[in-house]
Amino acid sequence: MYRKEKSIQLKSSSAALYNNLSVLRPPGRQLLCFSAVHGPSVTVLSAAADGLGFSHRQLQAKEGGMAVSTCVLTQASWCVLPSRVLLVLTSQKGIQMYESDGSIMVYWHALDVTEHPPAQAVFARGIAAAGGRFICVGTSSGLVLVFDIPPKGTNITVSEVLEQHRDAITDIAAELGRAPDGAGDLVTADDAGTLCVWSAGEEFTLLSKIPAFGCACSSVKLWNGVVAAGYGNGQIRLYEAATGLLRAEVNAHARWIYALDLAPQTGKLLSGAEDSFVHVWKLSTNPDTDDVEIDHCHAECVTDTQVCGARFCDPEGNSFAVTGYDLSEIFRYARA
Repeated sequence: MYRKEKSIQLKSSSAALYNNLSVLRPPGRQLLCFSAVHGPSVTVLSAAADGLGFSHRQLQAKEGGMAVSTCVLTQASWCVLPSRVLLVLTSQKGIQMYESDGSIMVYWHALDVTEHPPAQAVFARGIAAAGGRFICVGTSSGLVLVFDIPPKGTNITVSEVLEQHRDAITDIAAELGRAPDGAGDLVTADDAGTLCVWSAGEEFTLLSKIPAFGCACSSVKLWNGVVAAGYGNGQIRLYEAATGLLRAEVNAHARWIYALDLAPQTGKLLSGAEDSFVHVWKLSTNPDTDDVEIDHCHAECVTDTQVCGARFCDPEGNSFAVTGYDLSEIFRYARA
């Protein structure tokens, strides 16, 4: 169903971090932008749709205005809002927000180290745009910071702090389809496996809390009122966002899942894991029974590679890209 295309070389390899690949397709341009994290830097790469003619930019983890070589980045992700696109980086020190091409840093938020016990690691992780004007970022203490983003300029403020999690946030995702009434438009996940579904607005409202079952949830997506969650035991679980009810589960991988992605126009789900496999699934709702269904569409083995990032390159899910631990290239696949 998918065939391998020309890969794109990175100037540094990809670190073994959850969701360590972000893809942006700028509107009206035949370009794809990729970002992957390694240590204190992130590679931001722009390439033509055929994989040729690309340019690199390296961004460094910062503490205020000073570069700190010992500071490690944990994630990089583009946040697409109606009025602007920002590239958000998270690290052990704080949160950086850049213009989409990485040329100008528009905001810096330092993490409060004094809030944590001395032996606890401090970092930010989990990034998503929500509610049209907010960017939500998770922290190692389980807090979710909600940033209010103006249409332009640097007057970014923390408008709210969400406090339902007790463990480090692993991933945050916003609704990618048309959510049913009352289904919520944001989901947060943590190291224990707890999920929280929220309704974004002037004040964020908790709609449902899905309890942990003894396994970390590393990646999460929200589509048409369905939460898709990937876990350390290789399972993908589908929940009803409004109620938290488990609707389907599949033993998708033999090892820890590191990345999920969803194609909003088709309901295709992409999963990548430590077992070297990338799978494409199709989510749907049976109109007669209202059951949530998941069908397997494609399996791809990225030989001898611990997959740490997997993203669709278009809203239909006709192509996807993959990064792997210690891999100095981005593999690309397109429908045959």
